[in-house]
Amino acid sequence: MNGMDPIFLEVLWNRLLSVVNEQQVALMRTAFSTIVRETQDLACGVFNTEGAMVAQSLTGTPGHINAMATGMRHLLDEYPPERLSEGDVLLTNDPWMTAGQINDITVATPVFRRGRIVGYFANTCHAADIGGRILSAEAREVYEEGLRLPIMKLFREGEINADLIKLVRANVRTPDETVGDLYAQTTSNEVGARALLRFMDEFDLDSIDPVAKEIMDRSEQAMRHSIESVPNGRYEHETWSDGFEEPIKIKVAVTVDDRDIHIDFAGSSPQSRRGINVVFNYTHAYASFAMKAAVSPEVPHNEGAFRPVHVSAPPGSIFNCRPPAAVASRHILGHFLPGVIFGALAEALPLMAAGSDPIWISVFRGRPPGKKDLFTFSLFQCGGGGARATKDGLSATGFPSGVAGVPAEAVETLSSLVQHRKELRPDSGGPGRHRGGLGQYTEMGCRTSDTWTISAMVDRIRYPPEGLLGGGSGARGQLLLDGQDEGQPKALLTLQPDQRIQLNLPGGGGFGAPLERDPELVLADVVEGYVSIEGAERDYGVVVRYTGSTDQMVRLPEDYQLDREATERRRSERRGSL
Repeated sequence: MNGMDPIFLEVLWNRLLSVVNEQQVALMRTAFSTIVRETQDLACGVFNTEGAMVAQSLTGTPGHINAMATGMRHLLDEYPPERLSEGDVLLTNDPWMTAGQINDITVATPVFRRGRIVGYFANTCHAADIGGRILSAEAREVYEEGLRLPIMKLFREGEINADLIKLVRANVRTPDETVGDLYAQTTSNEVGARALLRFMDEFDLDSIDPVAKEIMDRSEQAMRHSIESVPNGRYEHETWSDGFEEPIKIKVAVTVDDRDIHIDFAGSSPQSRRGINVVFNYTHAYASFAMKAAVSPEVPHNEGAFRPVHVSAPPGSIFNCRPPAAVASRHILGHFLPGVIFGALAEALPLMAAGSDPIWISVFRGRPPGKKDLFTFSLFQCGGGGARATKDGLSATGFPSGVAGVPAEAVETLSSLVQHRKELRPDSGGPGRHRGGLGQYTEMGCRTSDTWTISAMVDRIRYPPEGLLGGGSGARGQLLLDGQDEGQPKALLTLQPDQRIQLNLPGGGGFGAPLERDPELVLADVVEGYVSIEGAERDYGVVVRYTGSTDQMVRLPEDYQLDREATERRRSERRGSL
């Protein structure tokens, strides 16, 4: 690793990042679906000639990025260089080869220079629809979940595979969006390829492989060096997901062995009869992401950073399911993995409490007034993040998924849905020295004269996000019909035209004892509306007085006062009872 000047290598590395970011921007600007354009449920990356990921774009979910990184070799095994021509584009949505559900389509493009392949660009995006059942956890086999595409050519020497496109359009509910995104995915790879060739010409590079090797080797060594700072040992933790028909146990053992880390999910529940199973590729993706985030977040994210992290799960378990298991809602369990790993490491490396973890994906379908065709709209929402060792948790933020929210204007413009409510949930963040992030209240209706449906893939309704090191749990999530009747999570629900559905997302767990939180911070939370006056006294032993008018719509900061004497008295009583 001493053969390349580090300053020159830094220049090359930053140029590679700009190349994949250009690829990402092209994808988001040309995508047809809000899932890619607004939610950013995608991944982009550049690979060397052996299919090892060298760099990823700025935006992307770990489940897409890391699964694409490990899955790229499946595409190259099926289509080695001698079977590829300039203008060819490959695709697949096989869950066991890429991102774990058939809605996620990976598109890969070889880059030719002077007649030979010098690298590959790939991206993975969540398709608006892929046929079969509406995206849910109801299926019992993957065959029910939609159109499963083996590794094949989307383009042959620059010509679209017209038969494939006809097949996709005939099987999906959103043909324009789904096919339009395939073209966007292809175009973004082309943009990346052109930028890479300019990069190679500028620096007179015949191959990116030597640069890639240097970058990946340095990433590996930096990752191993960071692992050395964690005390050797075996660390265990377990938690529970609501599951579908029964709760799912999530158990992990993290073994730190000098410069390597082994993550094993033995002891977790067996694979389910419903579509919440996780393929091993996706398990590896979120487990390896968790360790990198924990010990070395600033190290470049590439093949080298994966090498010191070894992941295992028993075949036939919920985290290494066998075909033909149903997998459509695999993110529900997969998004728990970083939190349970952080929980295991809490003794050696305090990081953050559990958050809401799984994103809440809701797929709505209905008929707009006076229209013949039905709309299908997917909405991604995020609850509160767990409190961190030194900071409060983030509110309504997608961790570990990294997805973005969708503006109400986009929802109402592209469907006949009406978003009646979207606001932070007071008192939903778990109390602690550092408070958990807040979840959110949302309420949806539909402008229609017919029944309409929602498939709500939600969790943490029975089991709230746990606090850490004395912190309290975050609020449970709620799935309500007209404010009271509980709907069946992860199943397709049918609503009447005048009904509304409430999707109230959980808050994150707290970190550290609540009585250790600075009363001034609790007062600030009350002023901001994050914590109620009642919650401040109940959870933190902090007494806040409101001195303004009760019918005052706008309540100013000076209308709230901290009663220091009452607070000290209340906290002393609480400490005495512990």
